[in-house]
Amino acid sequence: QVQLVESGGGLVQAGGSLRLSCAASGRTFNIYAMGWFRQAPGKEREFVAAISWSLITYYADSVKGRFTISRDNTKNTVYLQMNSLKPGDAAVYYCALALRVTPVRDEYNYWGQGTQVTVSS
Repeated sequence: QVQLVESGGGLVQAGGSLRLSCAASGRTFNIYAMGWFRQAPGKEREFVAAISWSLITYYADSVKGRFTISRDNTKNTVYLQMNSLKPGDAAVYYCALALRVTPVRDEYNYWGQGTQVTVSS
C-alpha cells in the first residue's frame, strides 16, 4: 500500500511563495511519476504539474513559469515550489502517484490527503 503525505500549505499574500512537500512510503518511489493537483471550492480537481522518475516535467499552462516541481528519490519526496502566487491559486493541493507523467486525473492511483493553500489579495 502507498501512503502520500503532503505538507507546507498555509496562508500567503499575493505575490508570495510557498513550497509544498509530499512524502511517499510503501513502494519503490523512484520508478513512479508524481503529480500535483488542486481543488478549489466548487470546482473540479485540476492538474498542476507532474514529474517522471527520470525528471521529465509537465505543467499546466496556468502555472508554467511560476511553479516548479522537483523530486528527491533518496528521500521519497516530491516538491512543488510556488512563486508569484495569485488569489486564483488558492485551493487544496494534492499529490498523487501514477505510472507515467500525465495530466489525466484518472491515471493517478494513489492520493494524499491534501494541504490547504490560501492566497490573500
